[in-house]
Amino acid sequence: MSKINHKTVTNTAKPIVGKSLTRFARCSARKVRLVVDLIRNKNAGEALTILAYTQRPSAVPFVLRGLKAAIASAGQNHPEPTNLIVGEAIVNDAPMIKRIRPASMGRAVRVRKRNSHIFLALTEN
Repeated sequence: MSKINHKTVTNTAKPIVGKSLTRFARCSARKVRLVVDLIRNKNAGEALTILAYTQRPSAVPFVLRGLKAAIASAGQNHPEPTNLIVGEAIVNDAPMIKRIRPASMGRAVRVRKRNSHIFLALTEN
């Protein structure tokens, strides 16, 4: 499992104004990445609008919650949230919850319930 580096500068050398980390989100990282790719490098207000109309009911609540937390975090440092951009958005795999399900002929099959970690960083325009 890769670690998320909580640095103060994004890959584009812009300082991070607000950030949020949603850990152990009960949705697979593959599904969350599809939603996060829609809002990466977008304006924060535009990202909220995109999430409001995205048809991914399993992943959108986790990303929306993280984005609102990052906007609130940026509001403490910089009171002007109109020029915020989703500068960095990283989704990693979290540890799986493993369950056992009965199968035919007396066998058992593992059910892997996947989780994810979501890191969102906001920068100024």
